[in-house]
Amino acid sequence: MANHSLIVGIRRYKIFRSSIGFVLGARNLRTHADSRSSVFSDKQNLKSLISGFKPSSRNPLPVLQNWVDQGNKLSPSELRRISRTLIKSKRYNHAFEVLNWMENQQEFRINPADHALKLELIIKNYGLMEAEEYFMSIPDSAGKKAAYLPLLCGYVKDRDTSKAETFMAKLYELGLVVNPHPYNEMMKLYLATCEYRKVRLVIQQMKRNKVPCNVLSYNLWMNACDEGERYGVAAVETVFREMQNDENVEVGWSSLVTLANVYMKAGQSEKAILVLKNAEEKLSNCNRLGYFFIITLYASLKQKEGVLRLWEASKAVGGRISCANYICILTSLVKLGDIAQAKRIFREWESNCQKYDIRVSNVLLGAYVRNGLIEEAESLHLHTLQKGGCPNYKTWEILIEGYVNRQKMDEAVIAMKRALAMLKDCHWRPPQRIVLTIAEYLEKCGNFEYANEYMTDIHNLGLGSLSLYKILLRMHLSAHKPPLHVLEMINKDKIEMDSETFSILKAFTG
Repeated sequence: MANHSLIVGIRRYKIFRSSIGFVLGARNLRTHADSRSSVFSDKQNLKSLISGFKPSSRNPLPVLQNWVDQGNKLSPSELRRISRTLIKSKRYNHAFEVLNWMENQQEFRINPADHALKLELIIKNYGLMEAEEYFMSIPDSAGKKAAYLPLLCGYVKDRDTSKAETFMAKLYELGLVVNPHPYNEMMKLYLATCEYRKVRLVIQQMKRNKVPCNVLSYNLWMNACDEGERYGVAAVETVFREMQNDENVEVGWSSLVTLANVYMKAGQSEKAILVLKNAEEKLSNCNRLGYFFIITLYASLKQKEGVLRLWEASKAVGGRISCANYICILTSLVKLGDIAQAKRIFREWESNCQKYDIRVSNVLLGAYVRNGLIEEAESLHLHTLQKGGCPNYKTWEILIEGYVNRQKMDEAVIAMKRALAMLKDCHWRPPQRIVLTIAEYLEKCGNFEYANEYMTDIHNLGLGSLSLYKILLRMHLSAHKPPLHVLEMINKDKIEMDSETFSILKAFTG
């Protein structure tokens, strides 16, 4: 409890220091304005000056204050634009400092949207506990009404049912629950925590409070009925009919896709296909999102004709086709076993791409490997390198799998070495089967030096196992090297040794 209080105190102090620092700093900076005025030219733009900061670089306060001290005008709307630009580039701390500075200027009036944005930034920078305190400190109900949803979303993201339910009760007391959004967030939470029965209770509460359902409300409700053990297809159809009869809601492609997915999971493929064809008629010619949801379901239903029809239709939507869209269509065609068609669309992407995204080529690379086409995979890999593609961990995982399956172990070892070098920056971990296969190969070859390096890397990644360490112990025994390093790794990993391990260790003293 003492440690918890200390941590909370430190966090509060950071926010307090940020707020006070702006006030005190502004006074001190005014006395040095003349000495800094030469740093900035009149032609410079404040937004570009602050946006140019790196995430960990200096505080934007001196730039803001110097701008004002030079006699430049500064409006709240401009500060809001700057803050949002910083958020887009994930510079959340700088965005928070800009908003905090604005809030401490007596001549600027803070509106409800500012409170909401600041609360979001407090969550990102300091956590939910500080966000709770900020929410309670907001002086007016309009500010609280604007800021409550980001805080509730924070609880949902953390899957904290208790806090979310307590907060909803508080919102009822304050009279702030007047639209479907907080109810939808609670339904998302109950779906994520598999408390499907509670989704129905939320809907009942909405009806009691005369809060109308929107499209998302119905979609979440249908998903809950589909997942609940006592419900199923009939319950989902009942909800869908209620949605159709709701004059305030227009049934769009998302609801039809939800219904089609229910039919598909229930094995009612014909009904699913019929609903998807209806969903096609609801698609927008301004946004491709719906096209690719339907393409994915058509692929799951083995409907290649539908996949290709929607793909061609999606091209009529304005704007560039994204890499994510190409990944979706390639994945769908690979799932359907049409590698030739996938290859054709891959070439189409290559001819139009502005930046080579290795994730797109990885889809085709994986298809080659899974179908035993290792030569085609190697050829594609070399081709992507020539095109400027930068392999990621998934590229190496696919190649390692292919090399191991074809017993091209020297190539597998090299690919694994390159993959392990990338793991500091990602959460990927190689499959245990592959890890062990490469270790067995190193033992067979007697590659003692690299085996030690390899096993150390595997240990550092938390992937050590008794099978791996026994291989390394045997290699130390063959090389007449003391196994102290191996024993240290076994001890750190808290792995219990078996009789075979003890026999190997006994051989060192024989």
